[in-house]
Amino acid sequence: MIRKATRRDIPAITRIYERIHAREEAGLGTTGWKRGVYPTEETARRALAVDELFVDEREGAVVAAARINRVQEPEYALCHWQYAAPEDKVMVLHTLTVDPEAAGQGVGSGFVAFYEQYARENGCSCLRMDTNQINAPARALYKRLGYREAGIVPCDFNGLGILQLVCLEKRLGEAEG
Repeated sequence: MIRKATRRDIPAITRIYERIHAREEAGLGTTGWKRGVYPTEETARRALAVDELFVDEREGAVVAAARINRVQEPEYALCHWQYAAPEDKVMVLHTLTVDPEAAGQGVGSGFVAFYEQYARENGCSCLRMDTNQINAPARALYKRLGYREAGIVPCDFNGLGILQLVCLEKRLGEAEG
């Protein structure tokens, strides 16, 4: 069940971040994220404070989290988007995290499907998101789900330093069904 997060979800979300950081440190992940830098408990708290944090809860456990809003990263302006849309018609998915213990169970795909439905329900026809260029699993997932890589732009991202941000887009009504 994907729902709006509550204060009680913050420890579970933070544990997911920590598991992802541990995999990265062990050379088993390619997010480019760093423990203590991004994402952190504060990342989740900021999203919760503005009511933009969502979680996927299965059998009483939070297995994924993400922030969903209409806020595009400033670097998105450097990208050559195929689908032009007014800002109020663009929905953005940020910091999608899936618990590594739930990997391979369709959690990420399910969360993206929720994001698309949420965009529809909120009058948005254009979907955007980004990922680090080195995050091959995320890029493959988004491609499989019908997202187009609109470009790669340099970004000084959340204290991680300069990284290459892959900007992805999809217009609702295309590549669906």
